[in-house]
Amino acid sequence: MIDFSANLSSLTLPDGRSIRGPICCEEDFRRVIAQVADAYGFRGFLVLAVPETGCSSLTANALMTNYPTAFLQRYDSAGLISGSPVIQRLRRSTIPFTYDAHQLARRRSDGKGDAAICVFEQANMPRGLYLPVHDASGHRAAIAFGGDRSVVSNDELQELNLWAGLLYSKYMEVRDRDRRGPGSLSRREVECLRWAAAGKTTSEMAKILALSEYTVNHYLNRATRKLDSVNRVQTVAKAMRAGLIN
Repeated sequence: MIDFSANLSSLTLPDGRSIRGPICCEEDFRRVIAQVADAYGFRGFLVLAVPETGCSSLTANALMTNYPTAFLQRYDSAGLISGSPVIQRLRRSTIPFTYDAHQLARRRSDGKGDAAICVFEQANMPRGLYLPVHDASGHRAAIAFGGDRSVVSNDELQELNLWAGLLYSKYMEVRDRDRRGPGSLSRREVECLRWAAAGKTTSEMAKILALSEYTVNHYLNRATRKLDSVNRVQTVAKAMRAGLIN
């Protein structure tokens, strides 16, 4: 069992690797949580704000993820969130749980079981788990890991639940710090704004920076919030006036 009382950088993952460096920014968090997902045999992770009743978009509630953009698009296009047994469980419980897309499909009452299986199978993420977390204000979220590995053991579930609590507290810490002022734009946010100022589309920026379109939009939306702007054009203009981009 991992000793979670130790410093983050001294923790050892199941594959023998150690966490590389501290978590000082959101990019560090993305790197570390992706490393944890890989060490436990998952294909990816999702940090999700628990959607409110009536919400129709998983993408809109994804705080950070490396799930394929196509997965999120297919999930939302199929309208899977409203009848999701996973989302319903996250709204009423804070107990961690595993999922199997095929078993969950049988519990849907909206007739979209086959569509849900197809979406998860196409992304090679038919199994995984959700680990409920919350911040100091009580806002609820969850960290999910998905893939095609076998069902996690009880020991793994306990370890991953501890990882989730530790990592989410670090995530909230650096996110709040990053949002304190315009001077705290990350390197990736500045890069995306520079290309946006050059007239590049999200798709073009994704290819140039070797990122997904979802990730590019994530950085641009985050820069928009930090600069208290209403759209991408205003964000670029404010960044130029502040000398953050040329």
